Amino acid sequence: MLNSDIGPADMPESETVVETESGQPAHVTKRSRKKPILLASAAIVLFAGGIAFGTVLPDPKTSEAYASLADEKSTVEIERDAALSSYATLKGKFDTLERGMASRESKVAAREAEVGKADAAVKSAEAAVKVREEAVTGAEKTKAANTIGDGTWTVGTDIEPGTYRTAADVGSSCYWGIYATGSNGSNIIDNDLPGGGRPSVALSAGQDFKSTRCGKWEKQ
Repeated sequence: MLNSDIGPADMPESETVVETESGQPAHVTKRSRKKPILLASAAIVLFAGGIAFGTVLPDPKTSEAYASLADEKSTVEIERDAALSSYATLKGKFDTLERGMASRESKVAAREAEVGKADAAVKSAEAAVKVREEAVTGAEKTKAANTIGDGTWTVGTDIEPGTYRTAADVGSSCYWGIYATGSNGSNIIDNDLPGGGRPSVALSAGQDFKSTRCGKWEKQ
C-alpha cells in the first residue's frame, strides 16, 4: 500500500531570490509541492487500475467448465434421487413381504399347533380303541374259553367249575348228563331231556359233563 501521508518535512526545499526594501536581493527558501502531488496521482492511478482490473475479470459462472460441472451435478442429483426412490420402493415391497411372511409363519405355527392337538387326540382315541379292543378280545377269549359245545368235558381239566347255560333255546332232541369222572358214563349224577328253553347245569370238579344236540353252553 502506498503511503500518502506526506508531512512538511518530506517536502523538498527550493531557493527563490526576492528583493528587499533596501533594494538588495535576498534568497528565500520555499518547500516544493511537486512530490506530494505526484504521489497522490500515482495512488489514484493505481486505485483506478485495480477497479478497472476487477471489473474486467470474467464471471466464473459463465464459463463452460462451470456449466459442465453444473450439468454433471444436476445429473448426479437426478440419479441419486432416482436411486433413493427405487430404494424406497424396494424397501416398501420388502417390508410388505416381510410382514406377509411373518403373518404366514404365524398362521402356519397356529395350524401346526392345531395339527399337533389333533394328532394327540387321534393318538388318544387310538389308544382308547386299542384298550377297548384288548378288553373285547380278552372278554371274547374268556367267553370262548368258557363256552363249550357237544361232547364230553372233564370239569377242572377241560372246563372250569361253575354254572353253565345254553346260549340259545334248545330243541326237543337236546340231552345233557353229569357223570362221576372216570366212570365212563356208568355213574350218572344228573341228566335231562329239557325239550326246549335254555337249560343250565352246575358243574364241580371230579365230574364229567356230556352235551348232545344242545348247542353252545356258556359259563355264567
